[in-house]
Amino acid sequence: MPLLTTFLTNFRVVQFVDISNAVNQSISPLNASVLPRATLTVEPRWSPVFTGESVTLKCEIQSHSNWRYQWYKGSSRTAVSQSLTNTFTIRSAADQDQYCCRGERENRPSSSQFSNRVNLSVKEKPKPELTSSHKGAALIGNPVVLYCELDQSAGWRFYWSKHTQSPENETKPETHSYTISSVSVSDGGQYWCRAGRGTPVYYTHYSDALWINTTDVSPPVSLMVSPSRTQHFSADSLSLSCEGQSDSTGWRVRRYTHSQKVSNCSSGWGSVTGSTCSISSLSTSHTGLYWCESESGESSNPVNITVTNNNGILDSPVHPIMEGDPLTLHCLYRDPKPTNLTAEFYKDGSLLQTQTTGEMTIRTVSKSDEGLYHCKHPERGESPQSGISVRTAESAPDLVIVVVGVSFAGLFIILLILLWCYRTHKGHLENINQMSVQNQRESGAEDSQSGHLPVQAGDVHVYDTMQRAGEAADELSDVTYSQVLRKNKKLKNKDADTGSMEVTYAEIELKTKKKPKKKQEMISVNADTVYSEVKQNTNEGKINSIE
Repeated sequence: MPLLTTFLTNFRVVQFVDISNAVNQSISPLNASVLPRATLTVEPRWSPVFTGESVTLKCEIQSHSNWRYQWYKGSSRTAVSQSLTNTFTIRSAADQDQYCCRGERENRPSSSQFSNRVNLSVKEKPKPELTSSHKGAALIGNPVVLYCELDQSAGWRFYWSKHTQSPENETKPETHSYTISSVSVSDGGQYWCRAGRGTPVYYTHYSDALWINTTDVSPPVSLMVSPSRTQHFSADSLSLSCEGQSDSTGWRVRRYTHSQKVSNCSSGWGSVTGSTCSISSLSTSHTGLYWCESESGESSNPVNITVTNNNGILDSPVHPIMEGDPLTLHCLYRDPKPTNLTAEFYKDGSLLQTQTTGEMTIRTVSKSDEGLYHCKHPERGESPQSGISVRTAESAPDLVIVVVGVSFAGLFIILLILLWCYRTHKGHLENINQMSVQNQRESGAEDSQSGHLPVQAGDVHVYDTMQRAGEAADELSDVTYSQVLRKNKKLKNKDADTGSMEVTYAEIELKTKKKPKKKQEMISVNADTVYSEVKQNTNEGKINSIE
């Protein structure tokens, strides 16, 4: 029995082993007939994709090698493409559909299973929205932040254009915000943004243009911060209020953060009392850009607020500093305060000076002092960076240019008026002259018959009438014409033309040398005349002209 049992036991064991081997042998061909599974993935992994964007499908089969890959679209069992590589690139996506893949090879197994299906969602090329942290004209010297909003999938880098949509002149901060730390007159103009992703880069449409206008006139309301500094410790309290010379009723505090974007104080991050927003316990999520905004959309100048968990902060001014004013920066610390207050002060990453008092003073601020400042304590570490903006009177030269331009324009208009008056007067004189010449010609014929002699005096022709009697006038050897006093008199003849020329007559009295045989003769003249005395000239043969 023991032998039999042992035999049987051994037999059973042997049988078990044999059966197991037989089963394994019988299953092995079955296992060989089980097809490997294919897995399909999409690169890039964001969804949706946009028309014209490049997409790469990747088919992975874990076992075996020497696969040929086949690519299928939709419900069709006919491959749209096949390749020796496990990637299939759609160069320009046009419509949405399902894709899958499968592998084939020469040896067994000769094919793989079909992969999982991937839904490719394709949308129209997007267009970002460009907004500004500041509504209305930006005050010179203050910061302005532009935001390029694109709520479409992920992986975007952002590109900024100014004045023209030129890829060559694009600014590429690659973030969705673009900060002008201190606005100047030259920062005014049109701005655009667009986004891009992938390799090669796929670009969105350009945004609509956004105008940035600059001004040196402060808005009626300003955002006041208490404590009055840009950096604050976490867990501290903060008060933000809209204050101005006029009534600030209807103004509210708003902010922009990377997490919540644009929101009001009443949305949960603060408590509102009138035009004041209070935050009882700050956290790093409160870091952002804050401003006041009216119900009509008018806004104050924005203020950057930074909340940090660091042990040190830089006490820097909230609003821009006027050029020429002094500036003092302090390095502040959490409690307990260090006994050693020595701190290093940096601008744009470069060490400016080391102060044992923990404060640095710039006695006269200039435009060159603008930049990013922070302080560093040997034990408490570094503070965050804060931007210092300097406001200059840049608008004064522009005002002078405008005034000078207006003055020159006014002078030019006056000169045009004077030129017109001159031309008009000259034309009137020419008309008179032409009429005078015509009258002279008409009267010349009559004068030649009646003995009238014309005398020229300037531009107006004046006639004197002389009637010589006898031989006395013929025998005169020396004649002098004296200055003729002309008096304009209106013609009394009602039949005369109202547009005719006024004529002045002078009577000339001739005095001859006494001769015993001849009598002095007088000249008859018209009634309306002016008399002038003529003296005999001692120089023979010379005649003085009428002056």
